[in-house]
Amino acid sequence: MLDFPLTLTASPEAAGQRLDQYLASQLSEVSRARVQQLIAKGEVLVNETAAKASLRLKGEEQITVTGPPQAPPLRAIPEEIALDIVYEDDDLAIVNKPAGMMVHAGAGATEDARNRGTLVNALLHHFEKLSAVGGELRPGIVHRLDRATSGLMVVAKNDESHRQLAKQFSGREVHKTYIALVHGWPKQDRGTIQSAISRHSQRRTRMTTRGFGGREAVTHYVVQRKIDAPYGKFALVELKIETGRTHQIRVHMSSLGHPVVGDALYGAPGELRSQSNRRRSAGMPATLKLDRNFLHSAALELTHPRTKELLKFSCPLPEELENLLDSLENARQEGPRLEPGQ
Repeated sequence: MLDFPLTLTASPEAAGQRLDQYLASQLSEVSRARVQQLIAKGEVLVNETAAKASLRLKGEEQITVTGPPQAPPLRAIPEEIALDIVYEDDDLAIVNKPAGMMVHAGAGATEDARNRGTLVNALLHHFEKLSAVGGELRPGIVHRLDRATSGLMVVAKNDESHRQLAKQFSGREVHKTYIALVHGWPKQDRGTIQSAISRHSQRRTRMTTRGFGGREAVTHYVVQRKIDAPYGKFALVELKIETGRTHQIRVHMSSLGHPVVGDALYGAPGELRSQSNRRRSAGMPATLKLDRNFLHSAALELTHPRTKELLKFSCPLPEELENLLDSLENARQEGPRLEPGQ
C-alpha cells in the first residue's frame, strides 16, 4: 500500500505521456478519474508547481501527489436556505420544492459548490434529525422531483418512517397529482400511457420509451383546458402517475408528441414565438420564455407512517407558471378583431 503524500520521479520512458495517464499507470491504487480529480484540485505538483492533467511530460520530472488516493466519504452539508414547509410532525415533513433546486447532490459531487443549494442542504439546516436510510448524501429523501420541476415532496425524519413511506411508494399506495402545460392538443381529452421507460442509448441524460429492457411506467392524464394563442396551441393537463420512473411525465407526454412547455431536453422549443404580427402590434411580446419546465407536483396523498391517518396536501401553481398562463390567455383574448378579408 502506498503512503501519501507521495513523490516519484518520472522515468525517461514517460516522455510525451499526459500527466494523468502516467500517474494512473504508476499508481495502481488510484483510478484515472481520481487522478484527474486530484490534479484539478491542485493536489498534484510537477517540479513543485501545480499542473494540468494534459501536461506532456519530458521525463525526469519530480511529481508530488499530496491528496489521498481515495476521495473522502461524501456527505451533505447543512446550509441556510429558505424552505416552504407545508406540514411537519415528528415523523415526516411535506415541503414545496421550488424549480431550479436539485433534491440532492449527485454521486460525483464533492463538498464544494456542487453540493450546495440542494433541498437536502436546506433540510439538514432546518430539521434536527432526518432518516439515514438513504445514506449521507440523501438523508430523509424518500422520492425525488426533477430539478426543473416544482411542488410537493415528503421527507422522512426517522428511519422507521422512511421504511414505511418507501413501502407505500413501492406498493403504489401514494397518490401524486401533477399539473403540466404541454404543446399542442392531445387527440383524446383523457387517456393512460403505458410505455416502458429506459435510458437513451446515446444521450445518457435522456430517457426514452423506444429502448429495450425498459421499466414499466403508467401515467394517466386529463386535459383541463385548451388554449389557442398566437404562440401556438397548448393544453393544461392534470396527470397522475402509478410509477415513479426518471422523467416519467416528461418522457410520456413527449412520446405523444406533446412535450412539456420549457422542456428542451424532450423536444419543447426554447421560447414561445408569436406568429401574429397584428397581436404583437397590440402590445403582446414577440416571444415568451419560461426558464423551467411547466410541471408542478400539485397534490400528494399518503398514509401517515405511524398513526395510519390519511394525509392529503395540495399547493397552487407557483407565480411564474400562473404568469405564463395569464400571458397566453390574454394573448388569446386581446388584439384587434380581424374582419373577413383582412
